[in-house]
Amino acid sequence: MVTQIPIILASNSPRRKELLERAGYTFTVMPSDCDEATDIRFPKDMVMELAGRKAENVYKKVCTDRAGTEAETQPFIVIGSDTVVALNGRILGKPVDYDDAYNTLNSLSGQTHNVYTGVSIMYYDGEKCRTKTFYENTEVTFYPMTHEEIVGYLATGDPFDKAGSYGIQTQGGLFVKGIKGSYDNVVGLPLSRLYHELNEMLYGQ
Repeated sequence: MVTQIPIILASNSPRRKELLERAGYTFTVMPSDCDEATDIRFPKDMVMELAGRKAENVYKKVCTDRAGTEAETQPFIVIGSDTVVALNGRILGKPVDYDDAYNTLNSLSGQTHNVYTGVSIMYYDGEKCRTKTFYENTEVTFYPMTHEEIVGYLATGDPFDKAGSYGIQTQGGLFVKGIKGSYDNVVGLPLSRLYHELNEMLYGQ
C-alpha cells in the first residue's frame, strides 16, 4: 500500500518529483541545503552518506518549524536521495562545464558503467525518529557514440544538470544499449525498492 503519512522530498530534482508522483505518493518538496563536500570515494558509501545528510538537514528544519505547534507530534517522513555514475570505480558527477560533459560522454561510449542511488528515509512517528538508509546499483551499457552524436546531444543542454552527463529518460536514452537493474534508479530514485523499504519500516511488511 502507498502510505498516506505526509512525505517530504529533500530534493528539488524534477525527475525524483515525477517518479514519486507516478507512484501515487502525496508529498511536498523541501530541498536540502546541506554541505555535499565529501572525501568518500566508494560510490555506494558516498551516495548513502549524502542521502543521509540531505534527509537529516530537512528533518531538522521540519522539527524546528513544528516546534510548539499542534503539528509537533504529527507523523511525517523525509526522503533524501543522491545519485552518481561510476565508470570502473571512478565517480562521474554532474559536469562542471562543456568539456567535462563531453569527456564524460566520450568515456561512457561503448562501455558499461554503474549508476548508484542512495536513499535515506527518516520516519517520525509522533514520538521518536527511525532512519533507514540503503543504495541501489544499476548497470548501464552504452552504444558507441560518434563525435557528432556527443556534440549534438550537448547542444540540447540536457546533460549539464545530470550525474554522468546524460538522462536516460530523455535523449540520452538513445545511446543506451541495455540496463541490468532498476530503470528508475538511473533516473534518480529506485521506486520499487523505496516502496518495499518504506512499507517494511512503517508496517513490518
